[in-house]
Amino acid sequence: MNLIPDLDLLTDDIDAPKLTTDEAVGTRQVYLETYGCQMNVSDSEIVASVLRENGFGLTHDADHADVVLLNTCAIRENAEQKVRHRLSHFRAAKTKHGRDLKIGVLGCMAERLREKLLDQEKLVDLVVGPDAYRDLPRLLHETDETGQAAVNVLLSREETYADIAPVRYDTNGVSAFVSIMRGCDNMCAFCVVPFTRGRERSRPVTSILSEVSQLVEHGYKEVTVLGQNVNSYRVEHDGTAVDFAELLYRISLISPELRIRYSTSHPKDCSDDLLRVHAERHNVCNYIHLPVQHGNTDVLQRMRRTYTRDEYLDLIDRARTICPGISFSTDIIAGFCGETEDEHQDTLSLLEHVGYDHAYMFMYSERPDTYAARKYTDDVPEAIKKRRLTEIIQLQTGIARARNEAEIGQEHTVLVEGTSKRSDAQLYGRTDTNKVVVFDRKDFIKGDYVNVRITDCTSATLIGTPLGKTTLETEAGRLVVA
Repeated sequence: MNLIPDLDLLTDDIDAPKLTTDEAVGTRQVYLETYGCQMNVSDSEIVASVLRENGFGLTHDADHADVVLLNTCAIRENAEQKVRHRLSHFRAAKTKHGRDLKIGVLGCMAERLREKLLDQEKLVDLVVGPDAYRDLPRLLHETDETGQAAVNVLLSREETYADIAPVRYDTNGVSAFVSIMRGCDNMCAFCVVPFTRGRERSRPVTSILSEVSQLVEHGYKEVTVLGQNVNSYRVEHDGTAVDFAELLYRISLISPELRIRYSTSHPKDCSDDLLRVHAERHNVCNYIHLPVQHGNTDVLQRMRRTYTRDEYLDLIDRARTICPGISFSTDIIAGFCGETEDEHQDTLSLLEHVGYDHAYMFMYSERPDTYAARKYTDDVPEAIKKRRLTEIIQLQTGIARARNEAEIGQEHTVLVEGTSKRSDAQLYGRTDTNKVVVFDRKDFIKGDYVNVRITDCTSATLIGTPLGKTTLETEAGRLVVA
C-alpha cells in the first residue's frame, strides 16, 4: 500500500530506514536497518539487545559491518520494494569487493518471502521471522560454519520477549516504545499481519510495569505502548483479569510526570472504561489513533472490520462526551476492491463528520495471502484510485488546517523532543493531543515540559510562543481548579 502522511514537517517517512543509535563494541559488527511501523522499531530494539548480549557490536556504518540485517515490513508495498533494492545493493557490494559479509532479512517480509529471497533471488544468507530473534546468534554461527543459508521463521503462541531489556533504538532519549503484546487475531481482508506475526499474546503485567519504571529512572518522559491491537490486551494477574484499560491505569501511576500514549487501536475493542482512563488520568494523553479504514458500511464489511459506519461514529461521539477535547487520527484506504463512487463519497463525508487531526491515507494495493487477495478482485482502476486518494488528501489537509487554526490563542503543555529540522534556534515537541509544536529555543532543553501559547500554524504544525517551564502535575492542577 502507498502511505501518504499529512505530517510533513517533523514526521519521517514511515517507509524510510531507521538506524540504531547505539554504538557497541564486539567481535563482529552488525549494521541494523529497520523499515515499517513502530512495532518494527521495537522489534529492532530486541534484536539489538540479543546481539549485544551475545558479543556482537552495533555500527552505523554498513561499509564496516560484518553482518547486515534488514528488519522488514510486508504491509506496505513501498517498504517491500525499498528493502529489495537495499538487498540487491548489499549483495552487489559483497560480490564486487569480495567481502566476507553476511546479509540477513528479519521480520514480516522474511517470513512471507523466504523462498524467493533464498532460493530464487539468492539475495540473503539469513532469514529470521519475528518470533525467532533469540535464535539469531545460533543462526549466524550456523551460516558461518556451513556456508549455507540459515532460516527460522516459525511463529510462536507464547513468545513476547518479556524478559529482554531492549536497546533503545532510533531514540531521542525522551520518548520510548514499550511493546505489550504481539500478533493479531483480527483477520482484516487487506492485512497480512496475522500471517506474518501470528496469533495475539500479551506480555505479563509485571514485566511491562518494570520496563516502564526503568525508563522513568533513566529520565524518559513519555512512553508509547505498542501492539497490533493494544485494546485487546488481556492477561490473568494475581487471580484477576487485567485488560488494556486497567493496564494503562497502572502505567499512569508509575510517575505523574510520565506521558502515556498507545498504538494501534481497533474500534471494536475501544471500551468506555478505556475512555474513562483518558478522562481521569492527567498523564494519559488525550489522543487516540483509531483507524476507520473506510466510511461506507458495505466496504467495511468487505474489509472484515466488524463494525458499521454508524457504530464507529457513535464511538467517536461517546469518546468526546466522556473525554472532551480528545483528538483522533485514523487510517484511510482508497480504492478497495469493488469500491463505487458513492462508497468513496461516504469516506469523504465521514472525514468531514469526525474532523480528524491527522490521517494516514493509503491507495489500496493487493497483498499476497490476504483474504482480499484470495476472495476479491482488485478491480478499481489505478487512475481512479489515485484520483480518489487525491480527493481524500485534499479534504483532510483542509480539515487539519482548520483544526489547527482553531488552536491559535490556546495554551498547551509541550514535551520538548529536540531541535526543529528547519532551524537550530527553535525546538519542537508535541501537545497532549499529539500535535507537533515549534517554538523558540530560549533556555529550554530536551525533556522539559513547556507551556506554549499557539500563535500560528500550518496544516501539519502548530507554531507557538513559549511561556515557561511547567510540569504535568501543575497543569493538571490548573485544570481541576478551573
